[in-house]
Amino acid sequence: DDIILHLRESTTIPIEADSITPDLFAERNRSEIEALPTFYGRRKVSLGELFTVDGERSDSIVIQGDLKHVKKIGQGMSRGKIAVRGDVGPHLGAYMRGGQISVQGNTGDWAGAHMEGGHILVKGNAGHHVGAAYPGEKHGVNRGVIIIEGNTGRELGARARRVLIIALGNVGDFAGANMIAGSIFVFGRLGYRAGTGNKRGSIVAFGESEEILTTYRYECRLQPVFLRYYLNRMRQWGLPIVMDMADGIFRRYTGDITTIGKGEILVYDQPE
Repeated sequence: DDIILHLRESTTIPIEADSITPDLFAERNRSEIEALPTFYGRRKVSLGELFTVDGERSDSIVIQGDLKHVKKIGQGMSRGKIAVRGDVGPHLGAYMRGGQISVQGNTGDWAGAHMEGGHILVKGNAGHHVGAAYPGEKHGVNRGVIIIEGNTGRELGARARRVLIIALGNVGDFAGANMIAGSIFVFGRLGYRAGTGNKRGSIVAFGESEEILTTYRYECRLQPVFLRYYLNRMRQWGLPIVMDMADGIFRRYTGDITTIGKGEILVYDQPE
C-alpha cells in the first residue's frame, strides 16, 4: 500500500524534505515517519509537523498539497516510487540512484541533478538545470532517465556523463553544455548554443532548432538507424511518439571542436 503525505497548509517558506524517500519510509511505522527531520526555513522540525501521514512500512509514496516550495523530495533515493500530485519545488530526485519519481505537474530547478540511476517523469514543465551538475562540480548526471513532457529551461543535461533525457516541449539555451556523454532528445524547439563544449554527447532535435554553433562542422544528411530503438522505448513508456520520424532524414553536425569534438547534433530535416 502507498504511504500518503499531505502538506498541512500552503506556505512560501522553503521546506527541505530530503527525508521523504522510500529508503527511509520502507521499514518505518507511522510514528517513526512522522519523527523524521525536516527543515522549515532555518528551523528544524519533524515531518509530522508539516505533513499528515497515512500508511507505514512501504516504499511507495504519494505526496499531495501545494508543494511548490518543498524541495529535495526523493534526494538520494535508491528504490521504490514517489508520485507527486501537483507542482513541486527544486532539487527533486537530486543524487537519486534508483527507483521512480512521477510528477503530475511542474517542477522547479535542478530536478535530477547528479542522479546516478532511476527514472524521473514530469508531466508538466520543468525549470532550469534539469539533469545538470551543481556549480563547481566537474561532472553531472551519471546514468538514469529523465522525461519532461512540457517545456524546460536553460542548461538541460549540462556536464552530464551518461544519461537519457527526453523533452517533448521546448528547451532553453545551452542544452547539453559541456556534456561528456549521454543523449538528449528534444521534440520541441531547441534553444540557442546547444552543445556548447560538448565532448561525446548526442543531441537529437526533432522540432525547430536555433542556429547551430559555428564550432560544429556540418557532416552529412543521414538516416540514423539507432533512433528506432529509442523511439520504440519511448512508446513503451507511454509517450506520444510518431514512429515515422525514425525513417526521417537528419542533418548531422559534429563538435564541439573547442573540445575533443566527438559530440553530435542531429537535426530533423524531412521525412524519407
